[in-house]
Amino acid sequence: MSAHTQTVEKGQNTTLLCQESYVCSGTDEAIFECDECRSLQCQRCEEELHQPERLRNHERTRIRPGHVPYCDSCKGANGNIMHASITGSRQIAAVRCQVCKINLCVECQKRTHAGGNRRKHPVTVYHAGKAQEQEEEEGMDEETKRRKMTEKVVSFLLVDETEEIQVRNEEDFIKKLDCSPDQHLKVVSIFGNTGDGKSHTLNHTFFYGREVFKTSPAQESCTVGVWAAYDPVRKVVVIDTEGLLGATVNLSQRTRLLLKVLAISDLVIYRTRADRLHNDLFKFLGDASEAYLKHFTKELKATTARCGLDVPLSTLGPGVIIFHETVYTKLLGSDHPSEVPEKLIQDRFRKLSCFPEAFSSIHYKGTRTYNPPTDFSGLRRAVEQQLENNTTRSPRQPGVIYKALKALSDRFSGEIPDDQMAHSSFFPDEYFTCSSVCLSCGCGCKKSMNHAKEGIPHESKSRCRYSHQYDNRVYTCKACYERGMEVSVVPKTSASTDSPWLGLAKYAWSGYVIECPNCGVVYRSRQYWFGNQDPVNTVVRTEIEHVWPGTDGFLKDNNNAAQRLLDGMNFMAQSVSELSLGPTKAVTSWLTDQIAPAYWRPNSQILSCKKCNTPFKDNDTKHHCRACGEGFCDGCSSKTRPVPERGWGPAPVRVCDNCYDNRGIQLDVAELPSDEEGGTLIARKVGEAVQNTLGAVVTAMDIPLGLVKDAARPAYWVPDHEILHCHNCRKEFSIKLSKHHCRACGQGFCDECSHDRRAVPSRGWDHPVRVCFNCNKKPGDL
Repeated sequence: MSAHTQTVEKGQNTTLLCQESYVCSGTDEAIFECDECRSLQCQRCEEELHQPERLRNHERTRIRPGHVPYCDSCKGANGNIMHASITGSRQIAAVRCQVCKINLCVECQKRTHAGGNRRKHPVTVYHAGKAQEQEEEEGMDEETKRRKMTEKVVSFLLVDETEEIQVRNEEDFIKKLDCSPDQHLKVVSIFGNTGDGKSHTLNHTFFYGREVFKTSPAQESCTVGVWAAYDPVRKVVVIDTEGLLGATVNLSQRTRLLLKVLAISDLVIYRTRADRLHNDLFKFLGDASEAYLKHFTKELKATTARCGLDVPLSTLGPGVIIFHETVYTKLLGSDHPSEVPEKLIQDRFRKLSCFPEAFSSIHYKGTRTYNPPTDFSGLRRAVEQQLENNTTRSPRQPGVIYKALKALSDRFSGEIPDDQMAHSSFFPDEYFTCSSVCLSCGCGCKKSMNHAKEGIPHESKSRCRYSHQYDNRVYTCKACYERGMEVSVVPKTSASTDSPWLGLAKYAWSGYVIECPNCGVVYRSRQYWFGNQDPVNTVVRTEIEHVWPGTDGFLKDNNNAAQRLLDGMNFMAQSVSELSLGPTKAVTSWLTDQIAPAYWRPNSQILSCKKCNTPFKDNDTKHHCRACGEGFCDGCSSKTRPVPERGWGPAPVRVCDNCYDNRGIQLDVAELPSDEEGGTLIARKVGEAVQNTLGAVVTAMDIPLGLVKDAARPAYWVPDHEILHCHNCRKEFSIKLSKHHCRACGQGFCDECSHDRRAVPSRGWDHPVRVCFNCNKKPGDL
């Protein structure tokens, strides 16, 4: 009853006065109750009011001692049939409004006189006598008795939003439940997203629509913390929880509180009003199952032993009922009647890699609401069926329930640090930060995505650990560090001031060096005949750096003495070859013309390919067709066949494409070679045999040369057998296209993509050496 309602009469009403005041002015004792007039009437008012013919048939009842009228609104008067259908019975009036002239029960008074000017209407309070109540109970059916048992049930705050239990002790918990200490109970809790109607569901499932748990149309959540109430009909403790996805500053603590409630529950109702089941339902139940098995099962068993309880707190986790209400979509499994909804639920769990192993059972109960209100009868039957099953979860005394909750609250409490909270975000940092991970320690890069395109290196705030596989050590000069500078140094073959050949000689005598740009050479590995110390103990400091994908190692062997020796000898050979290239080509062309058959066109007259007209360059090779004698490139004269009419046979020889296609045409007798030409032809065959033999010898010499090159290769160079094409232009390497290593990155390139020369001090190359285009573009020292 509203605090603002004016009460005309208080206390036990031993005499009911006339409510009509038609003749008696409201001072006479009421004798009759008229249902049609909806009032209590004295003898005189009843006679005067029902004198007209149309009022004589009103149904009137003589009032007994202690009589209290029924609620006019619940009877369906004034067209208010909905409330009567919801309550299912006529409620006894609690007050009578003197202004509206109607009798109202408590619920109807809240509904009609809680706001506006009606709050100030004066009312008369009814007090039913015990004799009348007993008489009414005897005439009630079973359903009505159940409703009456829940009329006095109220909810109370069990745990607040900070995980603090709001009942002082076990006795206080039993007192607020208003149940017997020896009564064996089960616990039913409800979970779901905020605004899905969890409190409304509990009110209609357990308490026949009474607002035991507060509901509100406001945007703010009406349930904060954990609320509990006792259902005397089904002998269960009903727990209402705060909704998921609601506005809260203690998200992690609220989630932990929900798991505590789940741990002490025998049956869990997951309420959802989504037209389709969302992934958060399955993920919540899957994570709750994992947490129950990992943390709560052990603690509940320890509580059983510590408190000396006869009833085990948990053999399996609670059963789960997914209550799914839809409006526009069909229920789960309705499209395929042969498929059980529970099987579809399990399949969905498997697809999301969530395994609800802790729950004793998972059931699906759906209802489709075409027109409000929601039908909760199916859920009520499913709950009662699960509560009757005691095979896995048995009832226990309320004191046991309180001790279990208290033990879990004491065990799992306290603030959760921000860095340990599992923050959820629709746009996590991983969407926008670099995905590279350190190969040594596994930490991620904190730079933005694609930062490498801007030349920004990878970076991580955490320290790395040493890995022998990647050798991620970096040497810095100890003397410079003591002066406030951090200068990186690397072991290398020779000092930057030594010439290449002098550096090789010093390396052979005194080993590798460590050179600082500021201090000069600070260490030689074989400076003394004996007693040479490790540089880490004397002149350098060691730091561990991250190893990012696509980057080279740090202290790999930069001793390139063998490669320098090969480069020097190759340079000498190449210089001699280039200087002698012109005279050699001229002599070779003249000798070829001297032993060529008469029908061959001289080399000096062949300036381009006969077929494709491609001009010949100095390095290009000219090929003569053995049939027509014209000059062709290699592509236009790659086919072979015998040419007996020219004296080439029976072995196949090179011919052009035209002569290969016209193989059926025979030459005239006049075109057959003469005796002189036959001798020239023999000389040509001998010359080709000599060239082939020399080519085979050169090829045989290239094999051990390749082995020597591979042995002399620095550690960061990519092996030759792994290089199939140019790293830049992607041209495939062949006999005519040579491989070249970039001295900075170690990748393989063709000559056109690596003809730049630049010093690479970080790799031990202090003098200009071959580098690729990409490395040459990098600013600063390589």
